[in-house]
Amino acid sequence: MGTATLLIGANLPDVDVLAYFWGPAADLAFRRGWTHGILALVLWPFLLTGVMLLLDRVMRRARRVSLPAAGPVPGQLLLLSSLAILSHPILDTFNTYGMRWLMPFDGRWFYGDTLFIVDPWLWTALGLGVLLSRLGRGGPAAARIALWASFAYVAAMGMSALAARRVAGAEIAAISGEPVSRLMVSPLPVNPFRRSVVAEQGEVYRTAGFHWLSDRRVDPASVRVFSKGRMDHPAARSAAATTLGRRFLGWARFPAVEIEPAGNDAFVVHFLDLRYADRPGVRFGSVSIPVGP
Repeated sequence: MGTATLLIGANLPDVDVLAYFWGPAADLAFRRGWTHGILALVLWPFLLTGVMLLLDRVMRRARRVSLPAAGPVPGQLLLLSSLAILSHPILDTFNTYGMRWLMPFDGRWFYGDTLFIVDPWLWTALGLGVLLSRLGRGGPAAARIALWASFAYVAAMGMSALAARRVAGAEIAAISGEPVSRLMVSPLPVNPFRRSVVAEQGEVYRTAGFHWLSDRRVDPASVRVFSKGRMDHPAARSAAATTLGRRFLGWARFPAVEIEPAGNDAFVVHFLDLRYADRPGVRFGSVSIPVGP
């Protein structure tokens, strides 16, 4: 019962994947919000504990499986539920997608920029711990070592993220001659020494590659400049007022707009989020909205 509670609790906040069926960009509007926020984190453990206790009672009455003579202790089950559920938004915060911790009271996003969203080294360490324990090689000690190694890796990546922000901000400002108002230095898969940079500077964004082992951490040859575009353009305002536009812009961290004439005073408005898309048509991180005359 304890293992099942941990597995269900660790995944329970992701019940918001059902938002994919609720219209255009509903996943962006609801993901990592209501089911991940502070109110849900208070209520989920009690709900999960109640469901697991009810399930145990039903299974005992049915007598279809072998169960321990003593039933689960509600207090211990509540503790396991709380730990499992809390682990989910904490880990979600580590990547560039972000988390809305204060929902439903405040829709502000929080970003850790520490781990790639599917970090291969973290999965490898934890997977080896499970595998070695299952094979009887090292027993519980193997799992503990894997957990501590994972914790050390996350801590190292966190310190690297903080240092990279300081270095990248200074080097981008030196290259461009403009101050940086907002900055993302995001991890990349496989190589923990490489990162990608998005910097907001006035009316433009600059992107660049970052490498800890290079003489110049920010490669000047990799720097690209993107205009934010005209959000005050009538076509952009019309597109932003649609359900798709409103939801996308509420999620976007570095929003830019490109306005493409479509003839007869009509336009196609492309909204981009430079975290994930640097041009229209990219499947994730951009949307295109037709706007009539």
